[in-house]
Amino acid sequence: MKSNFVMTKNVKNFVTLTNNLLNRGNGVPGMALIYGEPGLGKSKTAVWWTANNNAVHVQATQNMTPKWLLEEIVKELGEYPASRSADLFNQVIKSLIAEPKILIIDEIDYLAKNKDFIEILRDIYDRTNTPIIMIGMGLANKKLERYKHLYDRLFTILKFESFKPEEIIQMINEISEIKFTPESIDYVYKMEFGFRQIVNLIDKSEIIAQANGLSEIDLNMVTKIFKKGV
Repeated sequence: MKSNFVMTKNVKNFVTLTNNLLNRGNGVPGMALIYGEPGLGKSKTAVWWTANNNAVHVQATQNMTPKWLLEEIVKELGEYPASRSADLFNQVIKSLIAEPKILIIDEIDYLAKNKDFIEILRDIYDRTNTPIIMIGMGLANKKLERYKHLYDRLFTILKFESFKPEEIIQMINEISEIKFTPESIDYVYKMEFGFRQIVNLIDKSEIIAQANGLSEIDLNMVTKIFKKGV
């Protein structure tokens, strides 16, 4: 399997959003929300973009506390975390003022249930004017709507959409070492496979093709692989 990063429409929209955030005018809000169903490449895109730009990517977790969030941000900023929450917050502020960079908070759904997290992100933005991108699942938009003081600071909201047939063809062509028939690609589209499922399908297809001397993967083979689980 090839190690190409596929520039889907969602990825291109992500890049456009970040460029617009960085080039926004004075007084224009600097926070953004990216959301969508699982498997559409939101986190993968965020990690890829962070690796190629001056940005910080922090992934929230189920049991995260406000102090834990600040510690993770401080560590991603390349500093050793202080012991007190107030000092951690000041570390974040001083670092982002000294060296501005986009702050990406992934899995925002875990934080949206607690207003303390929302206040921290709002305060970081207000004190530093640093762009903050929040990434969440399909209901993240609804979850954040109730925090009007944060919602008013959103520059834009981007929804990652399901892959179109031409994007699935693009992914397979750019990643797979084995060809897929048009019928098999149409099946993948109708089953609404996410990015991870498509990658797993390609991986298993290449193994089967190599073992059986196949030159392409047809509809029958894809359905068999799908039934076994991708």
